[in-house]
Amino acid sequence: MFSTSMLWGAVRRLRYPAIAIALVLSSGCGSVQVEQYSDNRPEFAPEEFFDGALTAHGIVKDWQGQAIRYFNADILACWNGGVGTLDEDFIFDDGEAQKRVWTLTPNGNQGYTATAGDVVGSGQARWAGNALFLDYVLRVELEDGAIDLRIDDRMYRVSENVVINQSSMEKFGFGVGDILLTIIRQPNTEDLCATD
Repeated sequence: MFSTSMLWGAVRRLRYPAIAIALVLSSGCGSVQVEQYSDNRPEFAPEEFFDGALTAHGIVKDWQGQAIRYFNADILACWNGGVGTLDEDFIFDDGEAQKRVWTLTPNGNQGYTATAGDVVGSGQARWAGNALFLDYVLRVELEDGAIDLRIDDRMYRVSENVVINQSSMEKFGFGVGDILLTIIRQPNTEDLCATD
């Protein structure tokens, strides 16, 4: 979810022959459902984990599994009336800066509708136990036009302050890249969400 604001940088390095090869060599996502993690702890609880200041640190991999970019990000997560806003600022190893603002709106049964500026329509998030899965379509602007990629974010809370996130990128149902990142809560940071 929070890694994909940088996906266009990975995709722009891919060429259509690489996508064609990926179509032959790759397969779609597995059938694991988020409910399979319902007994795992610590509980994800998005309104509790995504609250206040966080940082993210990760890598972008191409379709062959080679790490092609590295990044760090600052995230400010705030909630108002049950609706969450995650304001993300990314810096890449080549100095490129990117920004994305997510809005998470509850839609019942431990689920959220997720929107952002470069997301086509809306994404759907569900969580159970220590896991949160988010599926959406990301519009990626390239030099020769835009392409839409299906993103499958799978997040796992592994401790009170740490989530591991793996994102897969697909085009035509086949994998074209992945992102792996760690999201870390900064609970001792000043509460920047407080209102007067």
